[in-house]
Amino acid sequence: MKRALVLRHHDEDHPGLIGEALEARGFTLDVVMMSAPGPTPQLEGVDALVVLGSKCAVYDHEVEAAWFGRELALIAEADRRGVAILGICFGAQALCRHFGGVVSRADEGEVGWFEVEVTADVALPRGPWFEFHFDACALPDEVEVWATSPRAVQAFAFGRHVGVQFHPEIDEAQLEGWLNADPEEARDLGLDVEQLLARTAQEAPAARERAAILVDLFLARSV
Repeated sequence: MKRALVLRHHDEDHPGLIGEALEARGFTLDVVMMSAPGPTPQLEGVDALVVLGSKCAVYDHEVEAAWFGRELALIAEADRRGVAILGICFGAQALCRHFGGVVSRADEGEVGWFEVEVTADVALPRGPWFEFHFDACALPDEVEVWATSPRAVQAFAFGRHVGVQFHPEIDEAQLEGWLNADPEEARDLGLDVEQLLARTAQEAPAARERAAILVDLFLARSV
């Protein structure tokens, strides 16, 4: 059985719909917290690496000194070993940095359900996909851009690796966990929490199918 190492950065994070799709395709999941106190996980026996989102920024030097530098080193090692990487939101931005791109604060963030413009000849659904980000990637020319929005690059591929700015893993339970973990952020952003959760519950069946398609696209070029 194949093994996927999943890096999370907060207790309320989990691989969600992406994890379901990977397990349905014969993967076992090893979900590990990547943080300052914890050790760096090992890649022995790992067939795929999934890097989830984070409230931190990939350009925060204090975060890099505390733990993100070790995560970048792990991404570089996975790349050398031929381990496929799926980066989600912060994970995609980490891939952008690894490839030599630049991540910076976006002119405008995206929170909620948005469609994307698919720009490459791939069967990536337009969505809607769930977004929760305030940074954007400027990718090097050799990276294949799969999808964009007016605010950010939304999906890209380089070799066997795929990055997505949106959150294909999200379901109502995980979103509720995020919002409950930081209710002040939801208030500061002016979010209608009940409406957002209701929309997420409504989207869940189709979002599960879209997540499965994304996993198939990832695995088709990577594992």
